[in-house]
Amino acid sequence: MATAWLAIHIGGIFFWKWTPAGILPAAVLILIQAWLSTGLFIVAHDAMHGSLAPGRPRLNRLVGTVALGMYAGLSYRRLEPKHHLHHRHVGTADDPDFSADHPRSAPRWFLSFFGTYYTHAQIGRITIVAIAYMLLGASLLNIAIFWALPALTALLQLFFFGTYLPHRHDEEPFADKHRARSTRVGPILSLLTCYHFGGYHHEHHLSPGTPWWALPAFRRSRAPASVRS
Repeated sequence: MATAWLAIHIGGIFFWKWTPAGILPAAVLILIQAWLSTGLFIVAHDAMHGSLAPGRPRLNRLVGTVALGMYAGLSYRRLEPKHHLHHRHVGTADDPDFSADHPRSAPRWFLSFFGTYYTHAQIGRITIVAIAYMLLGASLLNIAIFWALPALTALLQLFFFGTYLPHRHDEEPFADKHRARSTRVGPILSLLTCYHFGGYHHEHHLSPGTPWWALPAFRRSRAPASVRS
């Protein structure tokens, strides 16, 4: 995942030459990079739960820090305690991922979500890297297209499929105290939308230590024998 992300990141920022024929391939690369950027966040998320490298907290912190830095200059040290607050107070005013004032409005909830996780320090880190890239010959347009745009697209993906749909308030009550629901999509679409954190979000709250790729198997293990067969 990281290798593919770096290949598109470096190739797009430093070597992409814009031509009319290259617009469609660039759009495809941006979509792929957005999905890979979502994956970097999910890797860091698993590191926060210790499931990336079980029993090795330093390695989890290191990989999580690098993954969030690559994705969008985010701070692992700042995000980790906020994510654990989300699990302890899910769906309440004390949940940093939740908008108690707008539990059904995606646009208003997103503004709150954005404000929680994006800081001046993060923007400063991105600016420093962007300046360094331009000093090495990259254009600001390529930086915006192949780094900023995929990162923002991934943010929308993480919010909509991994936060809003699983935790929004609607007519269907939540199943339990976790105040989370899994969206009703198949495994492939679940993978493509948010690395199973939409299609299997309730399962994640039931077992936070289960890595993203094992969530479908966790659901199958909980199903009655008649259903599994």
